[in-house]
Amino acid sequence: MSRTAQLEALADKQVSANPHLWWQVSVVFLLTLWLYSSVLDKLAVQWSRDANFSHGFLVPAFSVFVLWRDRARLRNLTSKPCSGGLWIMLGAVCVLVVGILGSELFLSRVSFVLMLAGVIVVFWGWDHLRAVRFPVLFLLLMIPLPAIVFNQLTFPLQILASKLAATALPLLGVPVLREGNIITLPAMSLEVADACSGIRSLLSLITLAVICGYSIRERRGLWALLILAAIPVAVFANALRIIGAGLLVQYWNANKAEGFFHAFSGWFVFLISLGMLIWLRQILFSARASSGAHS
Repeated sequence: MSRTAQLEALADKQVSANPHLWWQVSVVFLLTLWLYSSVLDKLAVQWSRDANFSHGFLVPAFSVFVLWRDRARLRNLTSKPCSGGLWIMLGAVCVLVVGILGSELFLSRVSFVLMLAGVIVVFWGWDHLRAVRFPVLFLLLMIPLPAIVFNQLTFPLQILASKLAATALPLLGVPVLREGNIITLPAMSLEVADACSGIRSLLSLITLAVICGYSIRERRGLWALLILAAIPVAVFANALRIIGAGLLVQYWNANKAEGFFHAFSGWFVFLISLGMLIWLRQILFSARASSGAHS
């Protein structure tokens, strides 16, 4: 009998020893969905309408994939239900109430993740929560940043992208004058607006960096390096997009910097930055393999 088959057989014995577990879990799960139905509905709507957070659909899907992949290992863990999880669930409800009364969506959504953690502890114990801490914590990346934090990040990224573009364009023969996030060219002025700040690609790339680095999670230093690398990659890619728009204005047609080419350049540059991230991941993966072979 294979190792996986042995683990599944052991899991079946554990389930049969507690036949009421799964219907109890199902009831609590349904009650949790009912309690957070409006919160989750608004979250999904924001994912679909706000391009800055469209990567949110990917986050729960990947968490489910990780749980499914580790199902044999999780089934092998001995369940040790702990009533301490009730305190986490109570805390989650309190955070939910504060979020609703204060009209703070961020708190209401974080409360959902806390509630999941509490449910895990109540039915399976702290060992199970530690075993699934990554897919649970990863769910936090599906929650859009609070507006005050988002705005604080957006403006510095606008200025940084403007400075990089204003430095590079003269080297390519395009004279510019920069005032804040406005880049004045001979033909027209380009404004690095909120949508062009790079925050969208930054948030998406950080999420993808966490996913790409999951295979090297044992080497936390390399994983952290890959995640941190998403920041300069996103900044560089966004500056490259603005430089491309400046070259279009100067050497082709000012109108080409808007419309289809503007939207297409966003996708194209994002694909370039994603390719850079994957390339870096391959380098780190090779470094991990090499260090493992020499150890």
